[in-house]
Amino acid sequence: MNSLLVITPRLALIFQQGGGILQRIWEYISYPLPFFNDRVSVGRVILGVAIIFLTLSLAGRFSSLLDRRLEKRRHIDPGLRYTIARLVRYLFIVVGFLIALKVFSLDLTSIAVLFTALSVGIGFGLQYIAADIVSGFILLFERPVRVGDRITIGEDEGDVQAINLRTTLVVTNDRVALIVPNSKLVSQRVINWSYGDPRARIPIPIGVATTSDVELVTKTLLQAAEGVEHVLTDPPPKVQFLRFGEYSLDFRLLVWTRHPSRHPQIKSDINYRIERLFREQHIEIPYPTQEFLLKSVDESITKATLATGREDDRLGDGSAGEKLPRG
Repeated sequence: MNSLLVITPRLALIFQQGGGILQRIWEYISYPLPFFNDRVSVGRVILGVAIIFLTLSLAGRFSSLLDRRLEKRRHIDPGLRYTIARLVRYLFIVVGFLIALKVFSLDLTSIAVLFTALSVGIGFGLQYIAADIVSGFILLFERPVRVGDRITIGEDEGDVQAINLRTTLVVTNDRVALIVPNSKLVSQRVINWSYGDPRARIPIPIGVATTSDVELVTKTLLQAAEGVEHVLTDPPPKVQFLRFGEYSLDFRLLVWTRHPSRHPQIKSDINYRIERLFREQHIEIPYPTQEFLLKSVDESITKATLATGREDDRLGDGSAGEKLPRG
């Protein structure tokens, strides 16, 4: 009984000291920060930063989970699945930042006024970045370019791997990553090989000599397209006689494929076969040549030119450093 009476005051003293420490910690957390209003404290800043980090983590995980769930639905194409996952992620981030600003107890009205005052300077300095961000949302909603599409931008061609907020990642056949601003995909001419119908037509131009048999050339070109990998038989290959060129007869072989990303290899395979079949059929591929027709020559000019040539040859017989005697 006596020992219990001794322990109880000690516990009371410990609790009293612990309560004092907790009270001091709470005072530090509740201390208002300078340069802000009285409602912004250290604790609110810590809680707001924690909410931001938690929002970013949950947004990424939930977006990945949603993408995996949508992947099981075969009727949803990969581009639409990517768009939905991205929009959900952006929605999470926006809501999380709004909650964090509310926890910070910042006056959104004053922030709006501040941004309005700085909008002119920010507009001139960040107009290209703002255009890229707006173009990114246009790509996600309008979807002229989707993830997995085969596109050509100028001289560059590759597969779209990701459409981010400001840029789009395009990977070429050489496994080179192209970082393309989104505004370039919206404002400039872009060839999308995968848009709409998955089939794509590949033109292969060829010129033959003007003395060639047109029917034989047509038959040979169609034969060159037979049995080539990734070339469709429906629609069948087709040959067009384009024009009478300056030194050739210009044709074009048209083939269809469901693998537009392989069109460089398809062209190469067909060109190999065209060269071999043309050689077997003795069909000539012409090259530009120039011919000069000399009608008449003045004899006096010819004699003067020949005399000058003999004089130069005679002078050239002397070795270097020697002085030739005068004739």
